Parts: sequence; structure tokens; C-alpha cells
Amino acid sequence: MPGINKCKETMTARERVLKTFNLEKTDRVTIGYEGNQSINQKLIRELNAKDYEEMLDLLGVDYRGVMPPYKGPFLFKQLPDRRTDPVDGYNMRWVEHQTGGYWDFCDFPLKDAADEEIEAFPIPDPDDFDIRSACDYIQSLHGRYAIYIGHAGVPDVLNSNGRIMGMEDVLVHLALENEAAIGFFNRRADMYLKVMDRTLDQCRGMIDFMWLGEDLGTQIAPMISLELYRRTIKPIHKKFVDLAKAYNIPVIMHTCGSSSWAYEDLVEIGIRGVDTLQPEAVNMSPEYLKEKFGGRLCFRGCISTAGPLAYGTAGETREYCRRTLEIMMKGYGYHFAPTHCIQDNSPVENVVAMYQAAHDFGVYRY
Repeated sequence: MPGINKCKETMTARERVLKTFNLEKTDRVTIGYEGNQSINQKLIRELNAKDYEEMLDLLGVDYRGVMPPYKGPFLFKQLPDRRTDPVDGYNMRWVEHQTGGYWDFCDFPLKDAADEEIEAFPIPDPDDFDIRSACDYIQSLHGRYAIYIGHAGVPDVLNSNGRIMGMEDVLVHLALENEAAIGFFNRRADMYLKVMDRTLDQCRGMIDFMWLGEDLGTQIAPMISLELYRRTIKPIHKKFVDLAKAYNIPVIMHTCGSSSWAYEDLVEIGIRGVDTLQPEAVNMSPEYLKEKFGGRLCFRGCISTAGPLAYGTAGETREYCRRTLEIMMKGYGYHFAPTHCIQDNSPVENVVAMYQAAHDFGVYRY
């Protein structure tokens, strides 16, 4: 049965992750993983793991995430044949394709909405999140992995609000600086901020970093101007970074597409790492990122889910990962990970080759 031959480790996962954020030498690169449900199941079978958690262990993944589950009343209109998110209220429909399927966003509840509708759209009460269970989960993992709070959908002004009102409406509202919409963006962000603050307080000393998200770029250009980002979105990001500073933990931000145009501002407010790093997008290659921001940011990602991992052979995947590691390991501060969730179209043998490459070529020998 094929598996992962893990390299020798001389650090705990937590030590490794914190040193990576500090741009210090580690025994090997920090390792992360994201995949959709279908590829997860294929990997579990391929690695002969009993479940998802054991699969992550076999790959060498160094951290686990937590956000308290919502336990309050359902606040949104439920549509037939749709899955509605209980926290943000967006709708999804199941779409099948040749290798499986996925839940696609649709029926945007605030599309073309009047200001009064936007102002009335419900936001869950922070009191209705089960922080105790989140702390129990963290306690069960403490000492085994680094723990982060948040995810790529927090606060994620552009993309996550696009799920609620459609991306066009979000961009128009931002460009016009519509008070109702920007007020809604801030109310949603403040709800997450309060939940994370309470969790950090109750789990003091057991959460190691904060993970935020903002899809800032298309494949070829910024989503919005730097000036508009600074006026409308950057202040929201700063609230979360300031919260992390209050608990003395670093922040990494998921940034899809061509996003390096905003990295100087992310550094300025205190963000320590950036995630996703699609190498095919403009000004996002490993060489460019290391030249412009090496020594100031740690990097997570750069292993494209649209390259050899999906369309090449296991050997081509291995060589692609080796080249990326050779660039990104210089100066330390690299989290080895895919650019997005690994999709159904990636052969499972390529995914195994990807993570074997991390253990073979991701060891610091100097």
C-alpha cells in the first residue's frame, strides 16, 4: 500500500509553526492541507487511514483550525432544494460534474436589495455560538498540533458578501460607498470579531495564530483599487489584526488571485503571513514574492491546483514541488500547501507525490 515516508522530525508541530511565522529555521517546512470531500475520501483509502484526522497525520499536517459552532435559531428563509448557511445566510445548490460534484452559490438573498432590506438582513448573535465546545476541542488537541482560529471566510468582505448579494452588487456598493452595504459588511465582521475574541479569551494560551481571508485579485489584476481597499476594507482587516495582537498571536491571510498589490498594506497593519499564492496569477510567482516580500512575510501555498498536480504525472508533480520548495525555503518562513482545496480532477497518486516531496525536499539542512 503506497504511503508517505515522513522525514525525521526534531520539533513539535507547534514549535515548527511558530518558528515559521517568525522566519526562523525549522527542522522541515510547515505542512498544510485542503481538499474537497471527494479527494479526501480517495486519500483516506489510498493511505489506508481510518479517518480524515489520521489522513492528516500521515501527510504530516501541522495545524488544526477551530471556530465555535452556531447553536442559535435559524434566521433565514429556507428555499427548496437548497442548502442555506446558518451563519451567513447564503444559498447553495448541488452541481454534478464528470468527477463528482460541489455545492455552488446561488439565489443570492440580497441581490438588488434596497437599503432597508440590507439593513434588516439578520446577523447571528455572538451569544449563540458554542464557545465551550470549541475550547473542549482545542484542549483535546493541545500539545499535538498548532491551533488556529478563523478561516478564509473571515472577514472576507468581497467574496463572502458576494455569496449573499452577488459579487457585482458588492463591488458596486463598495465603489459607491453605500452606507447600508458597508454597514452590513461591518456588522457581519463585528459578529465574527466578538466570537473570536470570546474564544481567544476562554482558550487563552492554547490558540497559536489567527487565519483570515480576503479574495483580493483576479488572475490578472486587483479586484478593486488600492485606494478603495484602504478606505473600505483595510479598516475591517485591522480590527482583526489588532485583536490578534492583543492575544500576542500572528495572523495569516488567505488572498486569492493577483493580490501582492496589497501586501505592503497588510505588512503595515501587522499581518505576518499570506496564503493561497496562485503562482500563475500576475505578480504571484514564488520568485516575485520572495524578492519583494521575503523577510517580511511568511508564505503559505504556491503549489498550484491548476498545474501538474491536476494535469501532470506523479513525477511531474514531484519535480514541480521540488522546484517550488527550493525557492520558497530560502530565508525560511514557508508553509507548504496547495493554492486552494485540491479538487476531484487531481489524481490521488499526484497528491501523494506532492506530500512525499514535502518530506523529501522540505528538510532544512543548512
